[in-house]
Amino acid sequence: MGIPPSQGAGPIPSYPIPDLVPTASPIEAGPNSSRPWPWGPAPQHLGTPTLGLSSACLASRCSSFHTSSQGTTLSMETGSSFQQLGVQQPLEPPKQQLLGYGKCSTTGSDPAKDPGKAAGCSGSSGIGKGPVPMVCSTPCGNPYAGLVSHLRASWLSGKTRPMEYRVAQLEALGRFLDDKKQEILEATELDMGKPSFEAFFSEILLCKNELNVTLNNLCNWMKDEHVDKNLVMQLDSAFIRKDPYGVVLIIAPWNYPIHLFLVPLIGAIAAGNCAIIKPSEISKNTERLVAETLSCYLDSDCFAVVTGGVPETTRLLENKFDYIFFTGSPPVGRIVMTAAAKHLTPVTLELGGKNPCYVSDTCDVTNVARRVAWGRFFNAGQTCIAPDYLLCTLEMQEKLMPALREAITEFFGPNPRESPDFGRIVSDKQFQRLRALLGSGRVAIGGQTDEAERYIAPTVLADVLPSDPAMQEEVFGPILPIVVIANMDEAIDFINARPRPLAIYAFSCDSKIVNQVLERTSSGGFCGNDTLMHVTLTSLPFGGIGNSGLGKYHGKFTFDTFSHHRGCLHRNMGLETLNTPRYPPYTQQKLGLLTTTFEVKRRGTCTLL
Repeated sequence: MGIPPSQGAGPIPSYPIPDLVPTASPIEAGPNSSRPWPWGPAPQHLGTPTLGLSSACLASRCSSFHTSSQGTTLSMETGSSFQQLGVQQPLEPPKQQLLGYGKCSTTGSDPAKDPGKAAGCSGSSGIGKGPVPMVCSTPCGNPYAGLVSHLRASWLSGKTRPMEYRVAQLEALGRFLDDKKQEILEATELDMGKPSFEAFFSEILLCKNELNVTLNNLCNWMKDEHVDKNLVMQLDSAFIRKDPYGVVLIIAPWNYPIHLFLVPLIGAIAAGNCAIIKPSEISKNTERLVAETLSCYLDSDCFAVVTGGVPETTRLLENKFDYIFFTGSPPVGRIVMTAAAKHLTPVTLELGGKNPCYVSDTCDVTNVARRVAWGRFFNAGQTCIAPDYLLCTLEMQEKLMPALREAITEFFGPNPRESPDFGRIVSDKQFQRLRALLGSGRVAIGGQTDEAERYIAPTVLADVLPSDPAMQEEVFGPILPIVVIANMDEAIDFINARPRPLAIYAFSCDSKIVNQVLERTSSGGFCGNDTLMHVTLTSLPFGGIGNSGLGKYHGKFTFDTFSHHRGCLHRNMGLETLNTPRYPPYTQQKLGLLTTTFEVKRRGTCTLL
């Protein structure tokens, strides 16, 4: 059964921005049909807007507004510090975009019959068009407080809780992926030269898989989970209720700019939350596409996109959220966790690290080379779970070199720069950082660069020392260092002497060797005899441990991440005799009865097969 537009399944018409006079706070107004304008009744010629600006920015001390299309030059790239994030710097007035303004139109469509999809969104390419953000031109309170309060009021109204509402919003995300497929491919190509094959696979297909798994199973995931009871409570109801957290914040990175906001968002919606999405300003074309079109599909009372750079993100994090999901580098992850700690907000941190790849002497060298080269050079190496470096013996290094060279030529031709299947580095800053790493060890394959194109050839570095620059940070580019070790034991000691990575890879024709690496190391994930492929299974959790992250998601794990598992006991009002043993005055007889009815006895030992 479809959800009527009043419950947010369909698009809301956009209107010109009026002269705003705040008369009430968003939390006072709430999602009330009689007061749809978050700060008082809407002017009669406007109807219902899609989203409001912060009440603080609309206060009398912030009376003038101007428009700007210029983004911040700061970024949240690897290596960001507290100073870079503006924690100790004066902040420029942040920008906040009015979702839906100048984008959606319901002309010629009935939102009730076609929930979640606008009849038309201007700017068909999704790139370089759309609304100009509004900027508060004078210092004022937190510019996002009103937005967060508005979403919280919507969540408190209960509109996101019904399964029908969640399904309608998830199906709208599916239409977003279908309708905007070409625009997504174009935007990711403009941002980082991402090949359309890789973009479709990682940004669309895998997202659709997550979406369909969620839609196929949501009914069962939402059900109360009944649990075992002791003798006293056999006639009572004990269960786990999957409650939404409330208003959640999703901060996404630039390397997979659609996938890494959409997959968490799928789980957040499925669990019944409202959400603010903060796409990366580094992948600016994709950011613009998301900001200009996502509101055409989702309920703007419950879901919002905030754009901008470090100053905007810093101000956004000052607000109290009920959950924060961050994907990015460990340095920025620490800052996000510090901000969340001020409000005791739970977090998931999907970070990165240096993912080791051990190659034993007993393996199929050709297959290893192909699978490692694919994993390392996919998305031009800008993948958090890519094999960061190889560990192998000197003899295996000599065998791998021709096999890797052959695999690179097979994949990208004799000149990868001319290949349509090899991407580019996302920014000048990242290009300069990566080029500096080429001085590690010796360049055995590749090494060519072109600053104008931000091109770095698929490169293999041989005889790299643990002290070399390439081993001091996550590579995050098309460079593969090889560190020579004597044997498997030394490789495992090398891995365990460093922060726990997001993934560990091990190649061997001997399953016992693969299992040894698995059993004697610790990492977020593990994949034997391949790279990257473990993250394509929605049945496996994906997440880090220690320095590589906190928490997990994918499939049901995403739903669980955004759900509070609430322990519930509903007792019978009668049968008071059963409760008498626990009441004073205490006696030995009562203690004996209590022990008999409450005690849990061990059944025996457990053997792992």
